[in-house]
Amino acid sequence: MAKTASLVSANGGQPQFQAVRKTRRYQQVAEQIHQLVVQGVLKPGDRLPPERELAEKFGVSRSSIRDALRTLEVMGIAESHHGTGTVVRDFSVDSVAVPLSRLLVRQRHLVAELLDVRGIIEPALASRAAIHASDEQIAHLEEVLRRQRDRVRRGEDAIEEDSEFHYGIALAAGNSVALRIVDVLMDLLSESRTQWLQAPGRREKSYAGHLRILKAIKCRDEAAAREAARKHLSEIEGILMREA
Repeated sequence: MAKTASLVSANGGQPQFQAVRKTRRYQQVAEQIHQLVVQGVLKPGDRLPPERELAEKFGVSRSSIRDALRTLEVMGIAESHHGTGTVVRDFSVDSVAVPLSRLLVRQRHLVAELLDVRGIIEPALASRAAIHASDEQIAHLEEVLRRQRDRVRRGEDAIEEDSEFHYGIALAAGNSVALRIVDVLMDLLSESRTQWLQAPGRREKSYAGHLRILKAIKCRDEAAAREAARKHLSEIEGILMREA
């Protein structure tokens, strides 16, 4: 029988949900729950509190909670059971990456939701990379950006370098599940990314965003790396959604 998230965790505490006050509230709700799963506060089989209770804890509407739970299902982190609520899934490579891949293949047209998933995952990966990246991994990211810079100067697309950079960050973060997910996302968003990079000035903007992320990683600044990745993805999403 599924456990509830109100149970006391192994360290004697309870899941601490923080009220959400910024825009894109459902994404922040999903990110908080995702972090509790990663930290082991919420474990496979734990049942999340009902929508009404979550809405009160986070200080958001029930519709925001529903959107957040749907995002977590897309990520393969949680699953909904009729009559019993939402339960945390077993957090393994196959249980996360495979369901995500299958679902997204059926919904390629939902670019906004794909970008939401990136917005939850990639800033956290950049933050982890700032801690865990080896000197060799950082050197590889620098080489990728040198190639991207050269392509930009020649007026060429740099889709390959773009994918390699984001994949390299996931690799440096040291998370095998994240590697699979980022690989799927890069593939499913390839058409949109090509469209975005072809417009005047956007190759340069993409390169500048990557530089900010790498600078923060090299400085071992977790917060700056997270914010640089968030800003980079926000710029991409803002333009793609205006042109959709």
